[in-house]
Amino acid sequence: MGMDHSGQNLFDTKRVNRARIYNLIREKGNVSRKELAYTLQLSLPTVNQNLSELMEDGYIRESGLVGKTVGRRATVYSICEDVRVAIGIDITKNHIIIVCVNLNGEAIYRKKVRRLFERSSQYSKYLSELVDETVECLKLKEEQVAGVGIAVPGLITLEGDKIFYGKSLNFTGMTCKELAGFIPYEAELYNDADAAGYAEAHIGNVIPDSFYVSLNNSVGGAILINGQVYRGERAKSGEIGHMTLEPEGEPCFCGQKGCLDVYCNATVLSEHTDGDLGAFFESLNRGDQECMDIWENYLRYLALGINNIRMLFDCKIILGGYVGAYLEPYLEELKKRVIEKNPFEKESDYLKICKVKGEASAMGAALPFVQKVIDQI
Repeated sequence: MGMDHSGQNLFDTKRVNRARIYNLIREKGNVSRKELAYTLQLSLPTVNQNLSELMEDGYIRESGLVGKTVGRRATVYSICEDVRVAIGIDITKNHIIIVCVNLNGEAIYRKKVRRLFERSSQYSKYLSELVDETVECLKLKEEQVAGVGIAVPGLITLEGDKIFYGKSLNFTGMTCKELAGFIPYEAELYNDADAAGYAEAHIGNVIPDSFYVSLNNSVGGAILINGQVYRGERAKSGEIGHMTLEPEGEPCFCGQKGCLDVYCNATVLSEHTDGDLGAFFESLNRGDQECMDIWENYLRYLALGINNIRMLFDCKIILGGYVGAYLEPYLEELKKRVIEKNPFEKESDYLKICKVKGEASAMGAALPFVQKVIDQI
């Protein structure tokens, strides 16, 4: 037993060293052997052996030389960021966004198409065609694709294989197999707000503990602890869209009245400009009175929601989603309203605007597959 145990330890140590070397190169780029050995407190032979293996497996490459022009110059190493990639898809009522993400967490391909959602094999085939088009466009080999993540506006089982609440698109009970059955890669479903929050934590603000508010055509949220999404006991955490703000308020698609979603989803604004959210903010900036009144009401309810989140979690709050991308110029006004509601604080620097704009949910659906690849290196 003793030998097995020590053999296992040796294997674990080797894996840990390999991962530490790869992650430092990924983090810093253009790292020399000496720098790796010094920073990670490893011997040069250990570093050399791991570099050879990582190069052989195609994960890193020699990326140049540093040092004096006279005498010996040190070789530096970078990761091969496109050796493995992941694809992320964000499904909404009227659009599909597809991205391809490399091992650096960068989008190397993005496309948005207008397509009305329908629960049909035609729609599922169309998703598969979009994936094939992405792979062909980037000239990828099949084995380079680590997986396909699909973000949807619904609640997903903890296993990521089924939508157990999907009233917004009327697709409750739809499985990953039904939606991604024609896609020839491993696929998984993600809640769109959780995916966007995950993207923000990993490539945006890098605030490990925070609450991400997704202001899309429906309102959602993600609780981020140490950069991971806390999904709750039954995978229903962060559903701030359905906290009651007005007990006898406007009806919500969920069947209740006065939910935050009713007052703060993006269509509350965009429906006044033919579904164009950008056009709403242009009219608002021109001083259009109707838009100003609508915006006043929107901010009032958003401030109530934000204050409730702050009372519960006492952490950074990141405003994202479609509306979040436009909020920067109005942040001070929103902060004032939030301060008025808060009995404990007279500042609201905890309120941040998202850094990942546009395709956060698609990015966040791809990133777990990227992480899986990195964890296995």
